[in-house]
This record gives sequence, structure tokens and C-alpha cells, in this order.
Amino acid sequence: MELIKDIKKITEPYHNAVITVGNFDGVHIGHQALFHEVIEKAEDIGGVSVAMTFEPHPLRVLTQNGHPPLITLYEQKIELISRSGIDVLICLPFTRSFAAVTAGEFLEDILVKRIGVKAIIVGGDYSFGKNREGNLDFLRQNSKRLGFELIVAHWIQSPSNGSGRISSTGIRQLVTEGKVADAQKMLGRHYQIRGTVMTGRNRGGKLLGFPTANIKLQDELSPKTGVYAVSVEYKGNKYKGVANIGYSPTFGDHIYTVEVHILDFKENIYGETIRVNFIEKLRDEKKFSGISELSEQISKDILKAREIISL
Repeated sequence: MELIKDIKKITEPYHNAVITVGNFDGVHIGHQALFHEVIEKAEDIGGVSVAMTFEPHPLRVLTQNGHPPLITLYEQKIELISRSGIDVLICLPFTRSFAAVTAGEFLEDILVKRIGVKAIIVGGDYSFGKNREGNLDFLRQNSKRLGFELIVAHWIQSPSNGSGRISSTGIRQLVTEGKVADAQKMLGRHYQIRGTVMTGRNRGGKLLGFPTANIKLQDELSPKTGVYAVSVEYKGNKYKGVANIGYSPTFGDHIYTVEVHILDFKENIYGETIRVNFIEKLRDEKKFSGISELSEQISKDILKAREIISL
């Protein structure tokens, strides 16, 4: 996949470009279906499949407060879109000056003249340009004059209940509620956090008998407090694990931590980055009578996690 971070780097239009444009937070199965449709259309007309997204998320620029935590940060989003098979990903810096570009300027100057778009594939609620003045009607009105085809993609229904479409908002809610198995159905993969292993409070191995990797999160969206069966990716290998997210009520220090006990693993990984995939919630966080009871419960959590996780 070709990655373009500066629109000026495109010195001549792509041949018969087919494009979809969006934020694609989560790169969920709805987004993946959209990319697949773009790729198929590009193959049909002998063209190039293109996706365009923005960094940072437009809400980070347009609103001072209230923007939601991201499901996938920039690096992971690029990785996931690359796996879809798209030929070109254009990731434009989103600034206030870019937000002031009109729908007409964006469509004609960037999409048609600069990129060479011959087909645009978007969802039914797509809008763009200053004040979101560019919508499906706007695209239809200009398609013949500018020589491109507009294709409106069908929504992908939620596999959980079938009553609504898959959305980043819905996935975000499931993760924050700890319903990571349901989120997996919408994402097409397990929800993943990434972080650097840092020195913790030296309790896992010494006090409890279960050494843990304490993670400094890179991600913004963290599952609800509790204990989870997880898989851990480190240097190309995958391991089973149990993650605890929360405030360690048994110890009463009220410090929010993300700790992972990696099963059958003895390496020193302080300072290293690991990826943690959330498979299923095992239980809520609970205050135990003491170290012995907590240690016994962790043993039970590990046995249950071993049954659940398949690598």
C-alpha cells in the first residue's frame, strides 16, 4: 500500500481512481466492507483503489471538549487499512484551514483534479467540506459535470441484534461496558490496546506469585474495570494472558492500572511495547479479604482463561 501524508506529493492523477473518504475510527467490518467495494470497483474499471482519512480526528480540531476517545490510534489505523488490500491511503493533516475548504473546492480541486477520481463510494450519511455542506445530493448534482460515478454503500447491520448498523460509537460503548466479545463481532478482530511495560508496585510476583506487566497505555479507549482473558503480542509471538484493569481494591491504593499476567512467559520486557487483545471478560473487579484469597482467585482466572483462549 502506498501511504500519502501530503496531498502535494501527488503530482499527477491516479488512473481511474476509486475512492472512499472517512475517519474510519476502529476500521470495523463496516469500514472493511466499504474498502472491499472500492477494491472491486477499481478492478472492474482497471483503476486504483484509494482511501482518504485525516489526522488528527476532525473533532479534535473543531471541538475543544467532548470528543470521544479513539478506538484505533493513527498507527494501528494505518496498519488495519493496509491489510484491507487498498492500493493507496491518503492521510491528510486536519487543520482549521483545511476545515475551511468548501465542498466544491474539495471535490473539484482535490478529489477530481489532483487524485483523478472516477468513482466515489460512501455511506448514506456522508458529508464533507466547510459546514458539512457537501452531501449525497451535492455529489449527485456534480457527478456528471465532473465525470465521476457516485456509489452509496449499504449499511452493515450489527451482528449483535440486527436492529442497527455497525458504528464506531456502538463499538466504543461496548468496550467501555466491558462487552469485548460483542465488540469483536463488530470489529472483525479482538479489541486491542498497546502500551509500554513499566515498573509497577512489585506485588504481582513477590506477593501473589503471579508476575504482571504493568502497561502505560498508548490508547485512549480502555475497557471497563475488571478481569479479562487476553492474548498478548510481543515481537511477533502471541501468548495467553489475564489482564486486570482497575484500582486494586484489595490493596486500597486507588491507583488506576492495567496489568497483564502473561502465561508461560519469563522474559524481562520492561520498556518494551506489547499489544493486548481482549477476548472475554471473566469477572468484575472485587475486594478480597487478603492476599491469600486474591491469589486463589487469580489461579481460577488463569484456568478459565486457558480454556477460553485459542491462539
